[in-house]
Amino acid sequence: MADTDKTEETREISEPYKVITEIFEGPMDLLVYLIKKNEVSIYDIPIARITGQFLEYIEWMKMLNINLAGDFLYMASILTNIKSRTLLPSHTAEGEDEEDPRAEITKRLEEYMQIKSAAEDLGNRAILNEDTFIRTIDKKAFRQDADADMIEVGLFELIDAFQKVLDKLPASSKMILARDEISIKDKITEIVEKLEQKKSLTFSELLENVKQKSEVIAIFLALLEMVKLQLVAIRQHVESGVIRLFYL
Repeated sequence: MADTDKTEETREISEPYKVITEIFEGPMDLLVYLIKKNEVSIYDIPIARITGQFLEYIEWMKMLNINLAGDFLYMASILTNIKSRTLLPSHTAEGEDEEDPRAEITKRLEEYMQIKSAAEDLGNRAILNEDTFIRTIDKKAFRQDADADMIEVGLFELIDAFQKVLDKLPASSKMILARDEISIKDKITEIVEKLEQKKSLTFSELLENVKQKSEVIAIFLALLEMVKLQLVAIRQHVESGVIRLFYL
């Protein structure tokens, strides 16, 4: 019965909206995120647990009608296949080393993390006009000195944060996003107006007095669109865990 209710909620919320996520992370980023979140090594991946969580994130993004790249579904099939192979009985002769089915994904993760590390190193190099000449554009509230103790919040951290908010709302809260009921464009306008007044907002301030699940989802979709348009930067304080939005 619970699964049926969830399906109904998904159908109601999914039809009107699509959000493109190419500015965020891909399936390998989700894998790295889950490995860090579970505090495990890429060389000893609890494949059943990670596969289950990976599929849960995909379902959550589908529920929000976020436009998933085919790479996510392809990775899900690879993980599911590896999981099934780990459950099969071993046919290796005694004394022979059995190949770990997880080796395939471990190798991909190693290569991806090396490439990502190299890309980050390149990104940190001085940019001619940015670091040599006087900047002509003021980034308003987002200053590098204020960002010293903060880290960037990605799509999956944002999903986690919104899931926690949704879990706290009563089960009776509506979760319907009708086009005429809540406009993502209007939510973007509301957030911009708040940021123009305060320059930055904590996650809690953004969602205070929000009681309906449908409105929480609308705010989530609005934030994704604002990040895509480079209207906001979302950062989390390393020690306190507080998430803050900066107006760019």
